[in-house]
Amino acid sequence: MSRILLQTTITAQPDDWDIDRFTLLAAELRAAGHDVLARNRAHHGDDPVLSVLDDLGFDQLWLMAVDTGDGLTDAEADAITRFRRGGGGVLTARDHQDLGCCLTRLGSLGLVNEFQDKTVDQSHLCDDQDTPTISWPNFHSGANGDYQQVLATDPAHPLLHTSRTVSGRVEWFPAHPHEGAVSASVPCATVVAEGRSSASGRRFNLAVAIDGETSDGLPMGRALAESTFHHFADYNWDLGCGAPSFVSEPPGNQIMADPVRLTVFKDYVRNAANWLHPGAGAGADVAPHASRAVVL
Repeated sequence: MSRILLQTTITAQPDDWDIDRFTLLAAELRAAGHDVLARNRAHHGDDPVLSVLDDLGFDQLWLMAVDTGDGLTDAEADAITRFRRGGGGVLTARDHQDLGCCLTRLGSLGLVNEFQDKTVDQSHLCDDQDTPTISWPNFHSGANGDYQQVLATDPAHPLLHTSRTVSGRVEWFPAHPHEGAVSASVPCATVVAEGRSSASGRRFNLAVAIDGETSDGLPMGRALAESTFHHFADYNWDLGCGAPSFVSEPPGNQIMADPVRLTVFKDYVRNAANWLHPGAGAGADVAPHASRAVVL
């Protein structure tokens, strides 16, 4: 199993999306047998872990990019790039508009994350009409606490494989009123799953995988870009965990009423951890159902 760094791009801030908002994700990864270090930035300026990530023996970085632009220093971005060049797997998750735009420092992984183009009026594209302060990109997949249907072509990407549904794939993701945008805009990038806006009906990408990228002729680690960190936030798995005070949208109750579909989604989480493991092959693409706990 992997040694995973689950990291946010902000310092500890109880009334924000800091690492204490992702405890259920950390627990799920540990239950699958992974060794997980979950942390925020230590301070502004070069972080003592991120800035030397490639020297610390981690196998994966799960980066919750919840900052407004200053989430990565040059030294940290360089270390993450070296980490991937050394075979490390990286998952990024951001959200609407320019949240997490520090990811633009990460080469191809930054390019598959789409941000606001201030030279073009994109206001007509905003799906979330209930929160006018949030601009493009945003896709209204549903209320926090609800599900959204996953659209996928056959055959489904291995990341979606599960034995818990008749279709053999994960069919539902947690929803969010204003998801960000990711695209298969670089070589070796593949759309894993799509959603459909409940406001406009537009299809959008939920996750994009990068597999087979090389640097100086050598293979780089796999990468996975999520349209929103709300696929993984405690609040979107269990409303009882609460949200920061600035979250004003009324929540839904579908996950509370039918937690089985969330259990299936957790196979996607486990698949991601297996798929991102350095050197992972076909045998590591499907989530196991037996697990053991690891306590740090």
